[in-house]
Amino acid sequence: MEQNELQERIVSYMRTAAYKPLTAEELADEMPLSEAELARFRTALEELEKTAVVIKTRHNRFGVPERMNLIVGRLSMSAKGFGFIIPEVREKETDSDIFVPGGSLGGAMNGDRVVARLSPSEIAGRSREGEIIRIVERANECIVGTFEESRHFGFVTPDDKKIGQDIFIPKGAVHGAKAGMKVVVRITKWPAGRRNAEGEVEEILGRAGEPGVDVLSVMSQYGLSEEFPADAAEEAAAIEDAVAPEEFRGRRDRRSFRIVTIDGEDAKDLDDGVYAERRADGGFFLGVYIADVSWYVRENSPLDREARARGTSVYLVDRVIPMLPKKLSNGICSLNAGEDRLAMACEMEIGADGLVKSYEILPVVIHVYRRLTYTLVNEIFAEGADAVRAENADLLPLLAPLREVHDAMEKARHERGSIGFDVPEIKVKLDESGKPVALIKRTGSLAESMIEQCMLAANETVAEHMEKKEQPFLYRVHEQPSDEKIERLNNLLATFSLHLAPNEAGEVAPKDVQQVLEKVKGRPEERIVSAVSLRSMQQARYADQPLGHYGLAARHYTHFTSPIRRYPDLIVHRLLRETFATGTIAAERQERLRSILPEIAEHTSARERIAIEAERETQDMKKIEYMAQFVGDAFDAVISGVTAFGIFCELDNGVEGLVHVSSMVNDYYEYREELYALVGGATHVSYRLGEPVRVVLVRANIAERNLDFILEDNGVFVAAKKPEGAKAERGGSRRDEDAKKGLRSKKGRGRKGAKKKRTDAIIADVTSAAHAEPKAPTAVEQGAAHGKKGGRPHKGKKLQGEGRGAKKPERFHAEKQGALADESSSSRPKAFWMKPPKDLRKQGKKNTPKPDKKRRPHHKTERATANSD
Repeated sequence: MEQNELQERIVSYMRTAAYKPLTAEELADEMPLSEAELARFRTALEELEKTAVVIKTRHNRFGVPERMNLIVGRLSMSAKGFGFIIPEVREKETDSDIFVPGGSLGGAMNGDRVVARLSPSEIAGRSREGEIIRIVERANECIVGTFEESRHFGFVTPDDKKIGQDIFIPKGAVHGAKAGMKVVVRITKWPAGRRNAEGEVEEILGRAGEPGVDVLSVMSQYGLSEEFPADAAEEAAAIEDAVAPEEFRGRRDRRSFRIVTIDGEDAKDLDDGVYAERRADGGFFLGVYIADVSWYVRENSPLDREARARGTSVYLVDRVIPMLPKKLSNGICSLNAGEDRLAMACEMEIGADGLVKSYEILPVVIHVYRRLTYTLVNEIFAEGADAVRAENADLLPLLAPLREVHDAMEKARHERGSIGFDVPEIKVKLDESGKPVALIKRTGSLAESMIEQCMLAANETVAEHMEKKEQPFLYRVHEQPSDEKIERLNNLLATFSLHLAPNEAGEVAPKDVQQVLEKVKGRPEERIVSAVSLRSMQQARYADQPLGHYGLAARHYTHFTSPIRRYPDLIVHRLLRETFATGTIAAERQERLRSILPEIAEHTSARERIAIEAERETQDMKKIEYMAQFVGDAFDAVISGVTAFGIFCELDNGVEGLVHVSSMVNDYYEYREELYALVGGATHVSYRLGEPVRVVLVRANIAERNLDFILEDNGVFVAAKKPEGAKAERGGSRRDEDAKKGLRSKKGRGRKGAKKKRTDAIIADVTSAAHAEPKAPTAVEQGAAHGKKGGRPHKGKKLQGEGRGAKKPERFHAEKQGALADESSSSRPKAFWMKPPKDLRKQGKKNTPKPDKKRRPHHKTERATANSD
């Protein structure tokens, strides 16, 4: 702790008092240091320099990066080869991320912590550009990917497309891996100049496509493990299976309360129970009872260290990776019905107006009366469910007060301006082998809302309690949207005669956003306004300061209700427990907590984002695998995103895919950022965020986690039929090799060979053996493709670009796509084709231009045809 304080003093002095870079001796002389501090000074300065908090120049002088035209931050790479540095320190709120061209990466990879030198951007409109001069911390010591081999070496293509280079594997470091296998590679040599990174195979996960390998790959990519370290596992095993009576000492006995838990059918870690009563004055008693995990997981124990490292439980598509061993998460800590359990309680008196009048936070012992599910509770409250209510008559006296207090609290939150975004949840149903068999769309129900309102009340009450006591604490914060995002939202709202007016402090109140959403409810523009409003919000995070929660319109907010699966909740319980004896935390302990809570907040926020990304990736992977069987089918969709390279469309089942702008064949389309739309230059047809469209699924790529659509009325797809006996491709590298072989074919194969080569080069097959084969083009479509009225081409005539001497089809190069390629889909081949306009189809062979002559299209629709690729 003393060393941390000394480092903070050094940095503070260099930022405020030092007007120039100083040597270590000059810095020590100028700072008022005691003899004890002077003895630790060199070590503290070296640690600061090692972590790039201060920078050492080539002349052995020290300065802070922000005063030396340097920036320190994390590198976020694009699949196209450039990156952005997200600064750790922003001197001004308007400071942007720093663009780093591919030639200025200095061997850095995605996620690395780097130091970059700033320079003015050569591109107008981009304010800051940088060149990486130092890599402080590597983020990718192990990489997951697909192994490919040659005679003398191997290489691994990373699953993470942001790592834009293969990993070279020397022959002696293959360790039994075979082509097409998913492997974990440990980096042994980092990239430098034009040389790729080098590594050795550390673990073989299995062959790509085998059941379970896909989820294991994601787990390895994000460093997630179901196994616990030996010391943590031993500590968990030593914990008793039942609560001992002596543990009741110092706790209030609430076993007479008929507490219920309400969760999903498949939930096993039950960490919250509720109980409510009506009061004679029209108010309510509401008790929220949370598993007392802090009683079993003590600070700095092996279990605590592992829980802190994990930060949160992770809910993947086919499994849960718990923060705590199942002995605790599903056992002694879980509020299982019929068992005595230790709990932390927040008991509140709530008025008829839904506001908390008084409260008490205390340790208790409880005995859960019934374990209920959302489905059962919804059935009980459903209209005409007399039979269900009769079967569960004992529950009605328990659930009726919960329903009433829920209604009162929900009304109170709405009146203060809480913003409600109804975002449906998509659940992937898997069979026993892990194959997706259905996508289930779930929206919020009454039962879920009842539990949510109870948890919100407890979280706000606990946060306000600790803030009023001015104790060190961990808060859940959601900050005011940035001025830039509010301005963009207002630009959109102006087209609907709506506006968000900032107050005198320049802030927009949550209630204003809520009222705008209510004004557009049920109107055609509801989708676009809701989508853009949601994207204007900041990302919620943990902090050691009470910055409020904008979305909930709450002045005080924390996470208190899920300590089994979230480490911040466990910290909140510990801090509350430290106040029970005297009402406050000892001064020395407070000082210690204030120094460590910021780091805990930052770490747990980062772990939460990793969990969300891993969960989303496994969900998307299975969604695309499920959708592969529907290639060629048409669907109703809604435009969920608009970019310069195309529109993203979301189906009713929650699956999202891209309609690339190059497939939109009836016009040239311009991206209108202020309208969130692509607009045709000649037809003025627009495709706008939130609008309904009809799309056809033309490609499902599980490896790249993406779907390609085309618009049913604005683009036609012709897929090649798979040759009989053809195997599903294993990965990008093998596909490229097959393409090379096709392009090396000898002359003289005639029309059939040339056609096959051209098709192989531009048509993307679905990368799964279970995928349905796309339909082959009909004879009429083939004829239309060659400018004829219908049927097959004239026998004996070679078509343009076919036969001996024909120009070989150009191999697809993602990097040449330029602005037409999405950074998340840079390896997508062009798989689109359009029918020529009717007037051209009617023209005979006489009017067909000869292959060796080029002319400028003179008709508007003809120009669109010429530009369709």
